[in-house]
Amino acid sequence: MKIFNRKRAGDVSTLTFKLWDFTGTALLNLFIFLFIFVYLSPLSFMVISSLTPHEQFLDTNAPILPSVREKFTYEGRDLIVYNVPTDNGVKHWALYKPFRQTSQFIDPENPEAGPIEWEGNWRSLRAVYHFDLAFSNYDEFFKITPAMLYLKNTMIVAIISGIGVLLSSIAVAYGFSRFRIPGIRYIFFLLIATIMIPGNITLVPTYFLFSRNGLDWIGTWLPLIVPHFFGNAILIFLLRQNFKSIPRDLDEAAMLDGAGPLRILISVILPQSTPVVTTVALLHFFYVWNETRLTSLYLGIAPDLQTISFGIQRTQTLFFTPDALMVGALVAMIVPVIVLLFSQRFFMQDMIVTQIEK
Repeated sequence: MKIFNRKRAGDVSTLTFKLWDFTGTALLNLFIFLFIFVYLSPLSFMVISSLTPHEQFLDTNAPILPSVREKFTYEGRDLIVYNVPTDNGVKHWALYKPFRQTSQFIDPENPEAGPIEWEGNWRSLRAVYHFDLAFSNYDEFFKITPAMLYLKNTMIVAIISGIGVLLSSIAVAYGFSRFRIPGIRYIFFLLIATIMIPGNITLVPTYFLFSRNGLDWIGTWLPLIVPHFFGNAILIFLLRQNFKSIPRDLDEAAMLDGAGPLRILISVILPQSTPVVTTVALLHFFYVWNETRLTSLYLGIAPDLQTISFGIQRTQTLFFTPDALMVGALVAMIVPVIVLLFSQRFFMQDMIVTQIEK
């Protein structure tokens, strides 16, 4: 009897533990879902707003989803249809002659009856809307924005500067991770210390350097490309930490086969560092894509050479409307999102940062 009671108590405790475990998992999943929903809500609002007609933004009583006002053509005029309260319920009538105290409406279902007198302030009425996506917002935006030119300029700057930053950063990171140089540790600390220097401090000296001393690079892509050929401290740090995690035994085996340092880098180190190299390339691409400060500084006088982020921002400033603002922001996001989706397999696969596998 006691054995039976103990077994039953054990089954009850096991069932209780499983119930608590299921409840905890369900609550955790619910929290994650709510967090993702809240996090992505601004993007959803951006998409909805980009497809919203311009006149809908001017009506405080308009629905949330993209919609257009119902209109009725009478005597060659397009009349707006309102929800008009009457003794027989709410009617959908078209406003014919608005006045302060009384107004005249036309019944779209019986226009032959002529104007209908209605007492009240017509401004308190809500317009009748029906769901409609305003794809014309994109057509108008592309008419006033040379987006393809901006896209071409951005890709040229991103590709050329990306090649430069990869070559220089990989070479420096390889030297820090493999070569035994006196004082290399302090040199690496000095390199990392440059990360703490705010970009605003070096902005004026670099502008003075690129605009004088015989360079005269203002109005060209050179200030946006050439500095990247000297490496990037953050990217060097990421690459160096990844290279250090690769066993040196592979280097020694390659050296026994007659491989030199360059051959070891190309044939041994880089094939095992594809995820981190892809990550570095993506980080640089996103940086170039979103760069507006340097572009406005050096390419403000050259509209044909401007990149997409600054070019769209410039268009939004000149033609500031809510729909143009949202369309421009969405257009600027499309390419980075597509690039990230197609490269996420390399971006997330076995990425090693500071010798901790993610």
